[in-house]
Amino acid sequence: MIFGPYTFLILIIFVASLLIQGYLSRTYGQWGNVRNSRNLTGAELARRMLDENGLSNVPVNPVPGNLSDHYDPIRKVVNLSEANYYSPSVSALAVAAHEVGHAIQDKVRMPALVLRGHLAVPLSLGMNLAPLLLLAGVFLHFTGLIWLGVILFGAALLFHLITLPVEFDASRRALAYLNGRGLTGGRESQGARAVLTAAALTYVAGFAMALAQLLNVLGIARSQED
Repeated sequence: MIFGPYTFLILIIFVASLLIQGYLSRTYGQWGNVRNSRNLTGAELARRMLDENGLSNVPVNPVPGNLSDHYDPIRKVVNLSEANYYSPSVSALAVAAHEVGHAIQDKVRMPALVLRGHLAVPLSLGMNLAPLLLLAGVFLHFTGLIWLGVILFGAALLFHLITLPVEFDASRRALAYLNGRGLTGGRESQGARAVLTAAALTYVAGFAMALAQLLNVLGIARSQED
């Protein structure tokens, strides 16, 4: 890490991110041990929700890993971690409904999701290059490289900013479906909301980290010009 005026803020956000990850793991684990009253597995819930939204052509597949659940907009597949695919827990319902929420976004061509899809590959490359360009610029005293790194850090912030409404909307769709179909109620509804809220906090932390990093490299760039 190159130290700048916001390095301490980055460290604080990093620690907060670790705490949020721990909170997510605890919340997910807690409700992962609670069987939902409808005895639906994540796979069954996803299949039902997809079919009811005119997405019977979208398959639901199990994938290895912990919390590796995701919707693949290129292959049009809902991928659920094996634990959520086979489990009839409250956590499995919440996560499965969230991923199907992304599939519905794809169907209706939600602008933020479409934009994120177009920017994902180039911005991921830029995010990997940004620290290298910054380091090279500082050590070579080449301000052009430093400012190019700043631009790429700004692009990373843009990606995180676009991600927030996409994830929040998917969780909104998930909770609306679960509660609207009577699949969760009372304590189960609270559990599903808790799981999705904990997951949302990780995206907020990611945005905060990207913002702090951008402010930090801006400070470094300005100091190099003085």
